[in-house]
Amino acid sequence: MSMMKWSGWGAEDVTFSAADKPALGPFLEQHLGLRSAGALTASVAFAALDVPEPAASDELLDALRRVAGAEAVSLEARDRVTHARGKSLRDLVRHRAGELGRIPDVVVRPSDEDAVAGLLAVVLDADAVAIPFGGGTNISGSLEVPAGETRPVVSIDLGRLDRVLEIDEASRLARVQAGVFGPDLERQLNARGWTLGHFPDSFTYSTLGGWIATRSSGMQSDRFGDVAELTRGLRAVTPTGVLAIRPVPATSTGPSVREMILGSEGRLGIITEATVQVHRVAQERTIRGYLFPSWPAGLAAMRDIAASEASPSVTRVSDAPETAFSFATKKGGSVVDRLKSRALRAFLERRRGFDVSAMCLAFIGYEGSARHVAAQRKLVGRIVAAHGGVGIGSGPGALYDQKKFDTPYIRDYLLDRGALADVSETAAPWSALPEVYDNVMAAARERFDALGVKGYIMSHLSHSYHGGACLYFTFAFRPDPVRDGLADYDTIKSAIQQAFVDSGATLSHHHAVGTEHAAWLEQDISAPGVAMIRALLEGVDPGANLNPGKIVADRQPAPVER
Repeated sequence: MSMMKWSGWGAEDVTFSAADKPALGPFLEQHLGLRSAGALTASVAFAALDVPEPAASDELLDALRRVAGAEAVSLEARDRVTHARGKSLRDLVRHRAGELGRIPDVVVRPSDEDAVAGLLAVVLDADAVAIPFGGGTNISGSLEVPAGETRPVVSIDLGRLDRVLEIDEASRLARVQAGVFGPDLERQLNARGWTLGHFPDSFTYSTLGGWIATRSSGMQSDRFGDVAELTRGLRAVTPTGVLAIRPVPATSTGPSVREMILGSEGRLGIITEATVQVHRVAQERTIRGYLFPSWPAGLAAMRDIAASEASPSVTRVSDAPETAFSFATKKGGSVVDRLKSRALRAFLERRRGFDVSAMCLAFIGYEGSARHVAAQRKLVGRIVAAHGGVGIGSGPGALYDQKKFDTPYIRDYLLDRGALADVSETAAPWSALPEVYDNVMAAARERFDALGVKGYIMSHLSHSYHGGACLYFTFAFRPDPVRDGLADYDTIKSAIQQAFVDSGATLSHHHAVGTEHAAWLEQDISAPGVAMIRALLEGVDPGANLNPGKIVADRQPAPVER
């Protein structure tokens, strides 16, 4: 798997195009004041960047080469810049402007766990900093070097640890190296009839170790569980040795060390391997589209599906603003397609009494045997109908399934046209979700108005649980060109995050804490909770040599004898 663009999302030769989406241009002009054909805001050329020279000593570099091999140690400028940050909006805006910040001094690509252990020993002996790197897709600031860091910084890229080592078919467990990218993992498992079933938005460019380090959730978590549920055992190189967690189905061994590593963002160790729960590839898989007359009706339907005997693999419903955006991104269809759309609109308005400006698009997925899928569809269909919903077939679901990993490219398209766009997601109990939604929408729109900018916010429900669900918000605005766009972004993003915690929701459902969300951690888990996390991090890594500054701010590192 090749690295992503240094200043954007995805491969260098892949971009988002609006040429075949005739409704998108008018939509963006109406809601954001953007002209698709207007002048583009180009990123600084890489050749124009002022890339600082590596600050690693010859002694440190020689030690790294002895452990990993000379060919595995890179001082190349583009390599170091690409490993400097993730893909948050803040990361991209600063990179595109040529503001690199404190980048790694060296990138090392170990080939196995022994090499990872040797590299960490070298880093600790030199009192340097090690930052584990998977695919670089993080959007919470979990990869960036603290601005004031003066020690040498080593980015440890796990990309060569990319194999499925074994599958225990009786237990449905697979031992997998942590650096494997999503598509490579599924190819290796599928070849033997298995799947992990974990498909986050970042699937194409993210890794198993990254998913574990940030407590990732995937689009089919309703059926398979999130990565915390899928991860049964793991191995991680820590400052005191290799941590090994056995893949037992349950245990009563005190506070869970497995849970401590989940979501630890590289601060407790470098994950090298995991034993994960896998499933047989389903005989049948389909995603169906549905329309609901309103957002409250869609929410209520998803709540009742979660409380029923149904077990869909995907439950997703968009609010009216996101539904309108989804329709705006449709490709221009044939005459027959347009006639079908007009006929559906007429049916919804005249026969079902829909206000089409308020209707909400939903996708519900089913997997399993043909008999199971048929029974699930029938059961879900009754619940959908009870809330006024209408099935619109497999076509929209198939299109969603094909395009589900393309959304991040749209952010680059908007950046090129002078607009900033980002996401914030949360989770709350079913009873609280309507209030969370209303408060967030009101907070964002109030900020748009106060700043005097044209903005748009939309949301969808995903990842349903017995007791609640995830709400995923996407917002975009066109900043005033005479002001600092990132300052306006901070104002809007902060209002959204504050509305989460004020409404009883969590600061993030699956995008980790990093630095972007750390300000709300105490409100989320209380001051004693933050103290526990700080004590854990400082106890395991007293010298703050492992990815410092993430989750909670570091105190002055304690002197450590090596």
